Amino acid sequence: MKKSIWVFTLSLMLLSFSCNKKVRTSAEITSDETAIMGANVIPMTGDQKILKNQTIIIKNGKIHQIGPASEVKPSKGAQKIKADGQFLMPGLTEMHAHIPVANNGDDSYVKETLFLYLSQGVTTIRGMLGNPYHLALKKQIEEETILSPRVYTSSPSMNGNSVTSIGQAEEKVRQYKTDGYDFLKIHPGIQLEVMQQLVTTAQEIGMPFSGHVPAAVGIRNALNYKYATIDHLDGYVTGMAPEGSNADQGGFFGYEFTDEAKKERMRELVQMTKEKGVAVVPTQTLFTRWMSPKNPAAMTNEPEMKYMPAKVRYQWRQSKENLISSPTYTEEKHARFVALRANLMKEMYDSGVQFLSGSDAPQVFNVPGFSLLHELEDMAAAGLPNDYILETSTTAPASFFSSTGQYGVIQKGASADLILLSANPLDDIGNIRKQEGVMVRGRWLSKEMIAAKLAEIAEKNQG
Repeated sequence: MKKSIWVFTLSLMLLSFSCNKKVRTSAEITSDETAIMGANVIPMTGDQKILKNQTIIIKNGKIHQIGPASEVKPSKGAQKIKADGQFLMPGLTEMHAHIPVANNGDDSYVKETLFLYLSQGVTTIRGMLGNPYHLALKKQIEEETILSPRVYTSSPSMNGNSVTSIGQAEEKVRQYKTDGYDFLKIHPGIQLEVMQQLVTTAQEIGMPFSGHVPAAVGIRNALNYKYATIDHLDGYVTGMAPEGSNADQGGFFGYEFTDEAKKERMRELVQMTKEKGVAVVPTQTLFTRWMSPKNPAAMTNEPEMKYMPAKVRYQWRQSKENLISSPTYTEEKHARFVALRANLMKEMYDSGVQFLSGSDAPQVFNVPGFSLLHELEDMAAAGLPNDYILETSTTAPASFFSSTGQYGVIQKGASADLILLSANPLDDIGNIRKQEGVMVRGRWLSKEMIAAKLAEIAEKNQG
């Protein structure tokens, strides 16, 4: 490729791509070999021992070599990134993400959203509301014709309006498998007998299913069905209400049962979750942000909000205002609800239930990428240790997708999905915010390049 191509402006290089060329950016490493030199490596391959003063050689998007800087030397023509004692960890996985679809052929918002994930170190996402558009997008990403995190995508929503009969349940499960979706997305409203057929067919053809727990199904049935993941801790607070309670009266994720939840029923559900091997994606940040008593107008002015379109910010503000103006909502009850969820999370962790990190973005006041960092901090606030929190966003998702060793770790042969940090996240999970650059499948996005692109997105979204 001629040298003159690489003097294009940053924004043009980031957003342009063709079907037969890998996307390039002006801040991206262009050599066949890249060396990150002098890093303190958090490999996530075992006991989380930090490997000090390491050099990592990257070729063809993968980690080619790793070892002490005194022993591993890059080739003469390698591009070099000086880490100088900074901390290198695997890229993060967002296990409850949403991806927009193109609007009349305009995919600019799609690409901006994907970049927002990358800008905060999220190099893999699990899309939780699939669309045929996402199947084509996923192919482009796999062919590296668009700059994006790795993507897994759900089916379109399976809910009480889209799946209304036993026959329809079987038909749609088989069709979504044939179409190429990675798993089924369950939403509220599905009736019990329809859900039973959905599960039977899905298990027969090997199609995982994840998401919400419909009220007619209930958390105990959901656990017996062996969901791949239960997201938002949906159904748990309702399931802790006294036996015979009307699930339809539980309100927003069981909020109305906050003061009726029974500790013994919590322990029962935690043990059942562990025994059935069901993983959970808490999305606690939905409840510490969307549902918080914080003034919606103040949240609209938070720094990260400028990366969302003005129309979206307005919709988020309205949604939050409606939620916290409910007659049964009080600041004190919200605090008890969040504490109850945090206690449930700690009980699950102590019992060995598998967590996977996810925040639900873009969702009300959850900006892609940024919201996962909020989620990791909320997990720490619930009492989960930092090393385990890192597992939930690196090695655990890779294992969940039967890709152990392929990403989520720093070892020879793994995908070069990396975050360079100025401080150690094992000391304080908030240090994940102190990013000096992100690498996605061997492509280096410097701190300066990320800041420039974010500024461009913010300017576009003024209004």
